[in-house]
Amino acid sequence: MVKAGLDTNSPGNQAGYDADPQYYAIGFSQLHDSGTGGSASLSNFKIWPFTSCPSFTECPTSPSSRAVPRKILSDGSPDDAASPGYFASNLSTNIQVELTTTRRTALHRYTFPTNSSEPRLLVDLTDDGLQSGYDVTLLINPASGRITGDAWFEGSFGPGAYHLFTCVDFKGEDYDFNGPTQYGSWSFNTITQNKTNLSGVYSGSSGALLTFSPATNGTTSILVRVGVSFISSAQACSNAETEISDWDFERVHSDALAEWNELLGRVQVDPTGVEEEKIQLFYSSLYRTHIVPADYSGENPRWQSAEPYYDSYYCNWDTFRTLYPLFSLHDPERFALITRAMIDIWRFEGWLPECRGATIQQWVQGGSNADPILGEFFVKYHEHASDLNISISDLYASLLTDSQEEPGDWDLQGRQANAWNNLDYVPDEFDSDFDGTNTRQVSRTLEYAFGDFAISQVARVLGNNTDAAKFAQRANGSFNMWNPNVTLPGFPSVVGMMQQKSSTGAFDMYTDPRHCSVNDPTHSTCYLDSNNHDGFYESSPMVYSQFVPHDTAQLIALQGGNESFIERLNIIFNQSYFDPTDEPSQQIPFMYHYANRPGLSTKQSRVVISESYNTSVSGLPGNDDSGAMGSYAVFLLAGLYPVPATTQYLLSSPFFPSISFSNPLFNTTTTIKANNWAGNPADGVGTVYVSNVVVNGEQYKSNCYLEWDLFKTDTVVELTLSDENSLGCGDGTEALPPSLSTGGFDTE
Repeated sequence: MVKAGLDTNSPGNQAGYDADPQYYAIGFSQLHDSGTGGSASLSNFKIWPFTSCPSFTECPTSPSSRAVPRKILSDGSPDDAASPGYFASNLSTNIQVELTTTRRTALHRYTFPTNSSEPRLLVDLTDDGLQSGYDVTLLINPASGRITGDAWFEGSFGPGAYHLFTCVDFKGEDYDFNGPTQYGSWSFNTITQNKTNLSGVYSGSSGALLTFSPATNGTTSILVRVGVSFISSAQACSNAETEISDWDFERVHSDALAEWNELLGRVQVDPTGVEEEKIQLFYSSLYRTHIVPADYSGENPRWQSAEPYYDSYYCNWDTFRTLYPLFSLHDPERFALITRAMIDIWRFEGWLPECRGATIQQWVQGGSNADPILGEFFVKYHEHASDLNISISDLYASLLTDSQEEPGDWDLQGRQANAWNNLDYVPDEFDSDFDGTNTRQVSRTLEYAFGDFAISQVARVLGNNTDAAKFAQRANGSFNMWNPNVTLPGFPSVVGMMQQKSSTGAFDMYTDPRHCSVNDPTHSTCYLDSNNHDGFYESSPMVYSQFVPHDTAQLIALQGGNESFIERLNIIFNQSYFDPTDEPSQQIPFMYHYANRPGLSTKQSRVVISESYNTSVSGLPGNDDSGAMGSYAVFLLAGLYPVPATTQYLLSSPFFPSISFSNPLFNTTTTIKANNWAGNPADGVGTVYVSNVVVNGEQYKSNCYLEWDLFKTDTVVELTLSDENSLGCGDGTEALPPSLSTGGFDTE
């Protein structure tokens, strides 16, 4: 839950930190979400050190006045350092700052310069990233220096507010002090010495200030232990005292590093001949996939439950495609905890969560995308559901609720279910009696259809053939939005497009296929906007017209066959409709597989890595979207792409001579070896195309995908690589990746 880090005064510091040295440091806060959209999220309870002030009451306490530069390295970058479980920065005031954490507690170490005769530390209770804190309470214990307090804060991407508590203690490292020598409270730049409390202050910046004795011999390093809780300050203190009772910075850091190494070490690559940056990119991306959702267990203020509680689903729309299928490969026990937490939210709030932050609901971006997430878990781990404490009946009931019952406000949870159930699509008319906004009708229809496909897969596993057939049929709702009479301007051979539709079945509201792309003459964005009635969210009809992961074969038929399908994909890339920063585009590079041209998928997926990912400060396409981009990079580098809620992973060639996934639940390892591996050409052209697949010495059924059963046992998958990109998926009826209309996805 706690992710301590540096906050800067950059206007673009959505997650707090900005590596640009022109922006100054303003505090070291305890909670962050990584790479999200919306407004700034979290960045609560900043700590700030002062080497000296003219006097106690003249310290510059407001964020703007206390800001200072960081020291600058010879290459022009700030003197910051980070690794899993650790962050450090050297400020221009010659104070060194180091941070490490446990689950609900941060431990800071501030090392002051030798000339600091009155080291001071500030606690900012109300300045989150939005300066939204209000209704603050503060209490300073003048004897020990302990600070307890709380405030309310605005949500980042929704209408609500959350209540957060803290407990801050101080200790000299390798020297003793008996509490603060000076103390007081402050608001903006007004400090009241000896005042031990604040209450009811409506302010974006207020807190406490303490002065401590320096070390008489040697270095003055002061440890700051910050417990955090969504329940109470007493619980924040208990969290801190339980998790870091020994005040041992090196021990906490070592424990955090060991936990990260074990987790990341479940995926091993052979680095022989691989560019160092690709290895760094792979593990950095894998690391970022484990930052959120965050384990808030024991910190849910909204209901009492013995179940785990995970938060920071920000949002499932971003992460259902690649994040959770990656968890399936190497972190099933965590995936099970997240699944249990989602089901528990359904028990108490009525619907599965879609977007959530700091315990409050946030805006739904698209469909009810917890459905394919739970489908992904159950299709792969149903045999272990009981061992993992998953209630199968509740899991299935929660999926049925999402699909069939309409919430009071589908902008915060659930679906626009009545329209979907009645028509198998979301019509373009707006009914003012509805509580949610009637927008994104086409993209929501496509996502509802895929969600129902996921439910059909769960029903098949359960042996409920009636429901399986019903929801598979409803998954065909995707094609209810297909208008065969729309062409792409400038490309008359591109015929047929997803479009809005009225409740009478008429396509009476045309949307330009270029809409919401770089080619859009109107330069529309299609972001979350109640005035967006064009039917699409964050991407163009050109891209959304490819979003039928469960039945690409039927899509190919509608588009005129393999050659027309390939031509359309080529146009998507050549005309820049493909957007590597946006999740609806993620499967596009791999869709050539379904037209029996996997070599084209290999080339395009490798170009995505070479053009859109590196290890520089700007090395991500867009923001990370809560691990969505990180997990996408992991899959592309591994030569795989998942079809969520199924047993299929589309197959390309890895960027490594071999890659292994170890599953701690199964106690197994699956290794994919690339014979004839000859490096990673930037243009995706070379000895990178899969010409043959052998599994444990036996010829495999396809060169285009792997089944989940290969990851359930100790397995060696050997790929033979070639420089011939026209090779197909292989011979036989099972060589092409499955689609519903061709009898695929039978999980019985």
